[in-house]
Amino acid sequence: MTSPSSFHSPAHEPAVAAAPVPAPSRGALRRARRLGLVALVLLLGGAGVRTCVNAVHARQIEEGTRERALRTVLFTQPKGASGQRTVHLPATLKGRNEAAIYARTNGYVQAWKKDIGDRVRQGDLLAVIDTPEVDQDLAQARATLTQVQARLALTQSSLARWEGLRQSDAVSAQELDERRAAQQQAQADLAAAQANVRRLQQLHDFGRITAPFDGVVVRRNVEVGALVAAGSATTTRELFYLAQSDALRLTVAVPQAYAADIQAGKAVGIKLLERPQAPIQGVVTRVSGGLEVATRSLQVEVSVPNADGKLLPGAYVEVALPLSGAAKALLVPPNTLQFRQDGPRVAVVGSDEKVSLRAVKLGRDLGRSVEVTSGLSPQDKVVLNPPDTIDEGERVVAKAAPPDTEGKPGAKR
Repeated sequence: MTSPSSFHSPAHEPAVAAAPVPAPSRGALRRARRLGLVALVLLLGGAGVRTCVNAVHARQIEEGTRERALRTVLFTQPKGASGQRTVHLPATLKGRNEAAIYARTNGYVQAWKKDIGDRVRQGDLLAVIDTPEVDQDLAQARATLTQVQARLALTQSSLARWEGLRQSDAVSAQELDERRAAQQQAQADLAAAQANVRRLQQLHDFGRITAPFDGVVVRRNVEVGALVAAGSATTTRELFYLAQSDALRLTVAVPQAYAADIQAGKAVGIKLLERPQAPIQGVVTRVSGGLEVATRSLQVEVSVPNADGKLLPGAYVEVALPLSGAAKALLVPPNTLQFRQDGPRVAVVGSDEKVSLRAVKLGRDLGRSVEVTSGLSPQDKVVLNPPDTIDEGERVVAKAAPPDTEGKPGAKR
């Protein structure tokens, strides 16, 4: 049980006095205010610096993105046309004389004497054909000729006797005329028999295949024992193919636009693809008197010397035909042109790296280059392979094209 003395009434407790709070001094307040201002300035300065850095980074990213989005193009500059214009056309070298050798008699190949690559002279033996049937026919024809000759001798002696008898009126004029007719018939039979012998003798001689001219054997399509027959190129196979290679020729089809500039006697340049640095000189020898209707082209024959034998018949060459008159135009590769409804145009890069689309007037198409008669200057930077999506005023990154890419469609940009 708790004692009453253990409880104390608050009313009887003595009051405790509170400790006095010292008032802050003016210097402390002033320092605190300064520290706050400094902290605020530092915070504002950091925020400003951060904002500037972010703006610079954003500007750099934007500029880099814009630069990477720019189109990169290759350009070339127009070249002045030379005083002498030329047109380059393809052609094939041929021997001055070329011939496929066929059999002119029936028989079997007994032997061949020349092979591919052999040089032959006119009259050299190429092959021998065994002609047993022709030999038998020739023997029979000679026998027939002997018979006709004997019959003619008999009719001649008989006619002489009958003419003597007629002078004594021993025979009638009718009988003498019959003897004369028999003698004339015998003479005609003799001429026919001689012609047949000559024909068969020629067929027999055709068994010796000889070269018709000096040249080289290009092909040999004959073997010993092979059966050959007389005929044309469509009914029988060729035995040999000969070409005269000491002097060559070529035939080139010149378009109608250049036909008036081609004259006989002009020197032309000929270039082999495997030897582009060693041009060959030829001379125009013949010019066709009219155009082929199917191709609207003029056939021109060029003579090519080949004394050293380095040129081979059948080789592919490129012929540079000189054209009359001087060209007063600029030359650009064909892959710089864009053709639109309003005419041809080119894309030109200006000094500010912006594209300008210019309409141009074209001259002649020279194959690897095209003449531009107006719309360009030699200092212009003309874009190679301009895409269809290129726009007027578009900024681009322009790079000079390597020489080997000019004129090639689809050059890498």
